[in-house]
Amino acid sequence: MATTEDFLTIARAARTASVAMQSITNEQKNEALLAIQQCLQERRLDIAAANEIDKKLAQDQVAAGTLSQSLFKRLDITHPDKFDAMVSGVGDICSLPDPTQHISLATQLDTDLNLYRVSVPVGVLLTIFEARPEVVVNISCLALKSGNAVILKGGKEATHTNAVLAKVIQDALHHSSIPREAVQIIETREAIRELLDLDRYIDLVVPRGSNSLVKYIQNNTRIPVLGHADGICSVYVDQEAAMEKAIKIAVDAKTHYPAACNAAETLLVHSDWVTSGQWLVLATALVKAGVVLRCESTLLPALQSLDQYTHQLQPATSEDFDTEFLDKIMAVKAVGSVEEAIEHINEHGSKHTDCIVTENKDKAEKFMSQVDAAGCYWNASTRFADGFRYGFGAEVGVSTNKTHARGPVGLEGLVIYKYRMYGNGNAASDYGSQQRQYLHTKIAPEDYQL
Repeated sequence: MATTEDFLTIARAARTASVAMQSITNEQKNEALLAIQQCLQERRLDIAAANEIDKKLAQDQVAAGTLSQSLFKRLDITHPDKFDAMVSGVGDICSLPDPTQHISLATQLDTDLNLYRVSVPVGVLLTIFEARPEVVVNISCLALKSGNAVILKGGKEATHTNAVLAKVIQDALHHSSIPREAVQIIETREAIRELLDLDRYIDLVVPRGSNSLVKYIQNNTRIPVLGHADGICSVYVDQEAAMEKAIKIAVDAKTHYPAACNAAETLLVHSDWVTSGQWLVLATALVKAGVVLRCESTLLPALQSLDQYTHQLQPATSEDFDTEFLDKIMAVKAVGSVEEAIEHINEHGSKHTDCIVTENKDKAEKFMSQVDAAGCYWNASTRFADGFRYGFGAEVGVSTNKTHARGPVGLEGLVIYKYRMYGNGNAASDYGSQQRQYLHTKIAPEDYQL
């Protein structure tokens, strides 16, 4: 059983590695990433064997009712497409520009006193996640590319796969300029509570998992947390929506991958669609796609002709509009205006991603301006809220915070900035009303002296 001192040793090693990473060049980071990519390919069979062990144990847990089917689906990485995507993602991250050493402010305070604001790594990341063993590779590579060290704590359902993937990465780093301690994995149950107390060494926690996991972390640490607890995303179908678009978007947002945090859980339909019969057409498409519709009372009478789907048409409760179903279930409500839709989403949504379907540009702009969410879409499925789809190479996670990173978070969410000042023996007491005056002039990029 690991002790507090064991966790301190790991955290200190990560801190030391993060300091060393400050001097690693982009070329050296890319060399390490390419070594990881090659090592993953060479040890594909070892990874698959470990994953099969985890899947077999997980199947027993699903049968016993101790593991959800949605978590089990996220466990498998042996499918060729999924494994190849994980490996190619390493190359995608390698090809991204270095997010560090970017100058966002350059000011000449005096003739011999210059101030620069420069992007730098956050430092030490702690990633706690459930299932999804590919997170080991994605997060590790994003951390390394951005100059950070990372401590990984995966769920017990993927213990064997996580351990092999971490070992592959560390072995690849052994022959690089990056310390092996830049990527470490912890597997004991006590780890989460112990690590969340180590704010002296750990700079940012990135949780990837259930609502209960994220909320536990948010409520039990002083370390900043980058993430989201719920994914209650909504699709609002306006009275001026095109039917073809409404059907395509609503079905995709719910059924493309119902267990994802960017799947739509709520459908808001303009009341004009209910009286015109358009709601019946949209509902028919959804139930034919296997979706259970939990409808507000005003919506069910319009669906009486769908007698063969009565088991999929249910009355909604108030709790349904605050629920992340992670299944082919949608809570449906009729609203009288875009303003009412905005009000509902801001009251019941989780600030993740919400969509309006309409042909009216003014309404769309109002929706996207006033909905308080990390992502607001016009005529596009909420399923696009993803770092890979955004072109980030991979994502650390999705943040609904209003801090330095929001929405799908890629490399830019793993850097912060520091102020660097270059002087010549300057003292603050030299400046004042009867003394030297600050220049506060902008330094042109061609005149940067760093």
